[in-house]
Amino acid sequence: MNVAEIRVKDESKRFGLNAFKVMGGIYAIGKYLADRLGRDIGSLSFEELQSPQVKEQLGELTFISATDGNHGRGVAWAARELGQKSVIYMPKGSSLQRLQAIRNEGAHADITEVNYDATVRMCAELAEENGWIMVQDTAWDGYDEIPLWIMQGYGALAQEMIEELEEPPTHLFLQAGVGSFPAAIAAYFQQHYKDNAPKIIVVEPELADCFYRSFASTDGTMEIVTGDMNTIMAGLACGEPNPRAYRILRQYAHASFSCHDSIAALGMRVLGNPLGDDVKIVSGESGAAPIGLVFHLLSGGNKDACRDIQLDADSRILVISTEGDTDRQHYLDVVWKGLYPST
Repeated sequence: MNVAEIRVKDESKRFGLNAFKVMGGIYAIGKYLADRLGRDIGSLSFEELQSPQVKEQLGELTFISATDGNHGRGVAWAARELGQKSVIYMPKGSSLQRLQAIRNEGAHADITEVNYDATVRMCAELAEENGWIMVQDTAWDGYDEIPLWIMQGYGALAQEMIEELEEPPTHLFLQAGVGSFPAAIAAYFQQHYKDNAPKIIVVEPELADCFYRSFASTDGTMEIVTGDMNTIMAGLACGEPNPRAYRILRQYAHASFSCHDSIAALGMRVLGNPLGDDVKIVSGESGAAPIGLVFHLLSGGNKDACRDIQLDADSRILVISTEGDTDRQHYLDVVWKGLYPST
């Protein structure tokens, strides 16, 4: 690709859950339980939170969340590991394989007949009615604390990358759904590297590009995408930005791209079919979108954009493959059958 370096962080091995999302959910749940116990989370081990004594103090709790699959599976796993219950709802059109994976973690889980954002609102109403705890990475008036904790949990990924890097990347391509993940990573890199921080490039599906549209708005207001948002990048099919994430990304993002599904499919094939000594990475649709965009740009797909973001022979590029093949059949459809040819 005629750049100095391309590095990929592979999150498909995380806790055997095939995605990074658990890092936000487990920290948020742990922080919530620590607050209920009147303890500092730094003084609590995972083993202590699993103990019968803590369970007796806390009683039986139910955590509820809306998800395309990865976040909900992480919440369900964390709740089960800590001896608590979970209720998970998925938006219309969600993968049955991802639904079953959530149920396998012990959750009560179903698919709704509405899109992601409407599913979030439904879960919030159920939490209010039943006294359940909402664990969601999007925020609204009166619900901001737990989304912040989720973002702090995601920050662990940034710390892991920085510990391995010999020098900072020049470009960090980050996929966005509600924006909590890229905002958390961007904020951590900005705080650590300060004036030498990488250019943050936000990557979204064109059918759910709320950040792209918001950045393009003349008055700086958040734009909302409605409808089914029928993209293969299910983990990014969110139409309403997290306000805190939007504030961070509006300040620190250097550019934003709205991408056709073929860009994600291209990334899946590139990572799954390495050249030379590169390691094969099995990456799902949402995980592969950034490397698909990088490959597209550097292959001559948009020379003007490369110039505008200073993507050149000196660039050190970092991306995060946030998920593996969480829908195995769909992965094979893309990588083997070529159902989404690159453009």
